[in-house]
Amino acid sequence: MLSLSQQVLRTDLAGMPLEWIDYKAAARLYFLGQVAYACGHPMLLLRGGINARTRTRTELQIHSIIATHGAQHGPTKLSDDYVPPLSNHTLFQRDDHLCLYCGGRFSSRHLSRDHVRPVSRGGADDWNNVVSACLRCNNYKAGRTPEDAGMQLLAVPFTPTHVEYIYLMGRNVLADQMAFLRAHFPRTSPLLRRLAAAA
Repeated sequence: MLSLSQQVLRTDLAGMPLEWIDYKAAARLYFLGQVAYACGHPMLLLRGGINARTRTRTELQIHSIIATHGAQHGPTKLSDDYVPPLSNHTLFQRDDHLCLYCGGRFSSRHLSRDHVRPVSRGGADDWNNVVSACLRCNNYKAGRTPEDAGMQLLAVPFTPTHVEYIYLMGRNVLADQMAFLRAHFPRTSPLLRRLAAAA
């Protein structure tokens, strides 16, 4: 069994990933009869009190992936033009904590969000114009384009799909959760290629 901080992947009835929830939210969904089925491995076993009449103890098995009734995906999250919110956490996860200029791997506190085309030159603060950069490379590049600074990008920035974004938001993603999410990635996903190379 895993620690109580481990996240549960919640999906809709069709198996489309929706969000990460903690074990308490998962237990609540089980209790309310909202869990249609579980398709992940058993993760936690919660034990309740002992029934005074039957002398039996209640138990609830929490699985790593649960499909739930209701709260289906809105059509916007499934559409091709859906853009998930941009944050440094998910950006650094997308870029695998690499500086996309020097190739070094850094902790989040030593990375920054770099605008490939600087905002001062009309660049947007969106997924397709930002990359992870170490502080040294970002300071050196300053308000210039990579070409003007004589720097080369190691990868092309991209906007993650909803499912890729769910993956990027995860902490300590379990093997069965990873396999489930990967099955929903687009075949052309840069994340899919990176994860396959790391395996």
